[in-house]
Amino acid sequence: MTDRTGRAGLEKDELYAVAREFDQLRAQISVPQVPSDLLDLVAASQQLATLTGLVKDLSDEVLFRAVDEDPGLDFGPVIDAYTSATVPAGRAMENYTEAYAQFGFLRRFAEAPDSADLRDARAAAFRVVQERMELVRDDLHEVSDTLRGAADRLDGTPPRVLAALSRSARPTNSIYRLPVEPPASGPVRLAYTPEPRHGR
Repeated sequence: MTDRTGRAGLEKDELYAVAREFDQLRAQISVPQVPSDLLDLVAASQQLATLTGLVKDLSDEVLFRAVDEDPGLDFGPVIDAYTSATVPAGRAMENYTEAYAQFGFLRRFAEAPDSADLRDARAAAFRVVQERMELVRDDLHEVSDTLRGAADRLDGTPPRVLAALSRSARPTNSIYRLPVEPPASGPVRLAYTPEPRHGR
């Protein structure tokens, strides 16, 4: 039988590692205070590509566990952590792409002749970037909190100890399944037993 006792620890470590990657991206994203603080389109594109990759990583983590058919492991709590984290990660993508569109607008009209309308449009674009970047940072913080919280709660009780616990004492957030007990063997009975014949 495969020794699975360290698997819960590995799953915790992976949850923490993915949370750190979202934290690292959050640290790179700032909310501009004045127009001169705005990222250029190259840096914004790189950040968006990193965010897209991290969202893909979440689905890859789910896929890896969803196809695992080890009968001794239940990845439900881990899968739930990653799928729950996709909600704020998706919002971060939505908010970043809204800001990204404004970066594109500002780049397009960077050298256009100045006018009152263009100044108003640039100011509006800047406000959208500020608002959306703040939301992106909040969303990324929620992703890492979700993953860390799940890792903190993930139970690492070894399978043998788990099997010895009463049903009410077993943790619900364990990745270990209890071994399936084979049915007790009993006397073999025929589906039909004819009545004995009595002589007359």
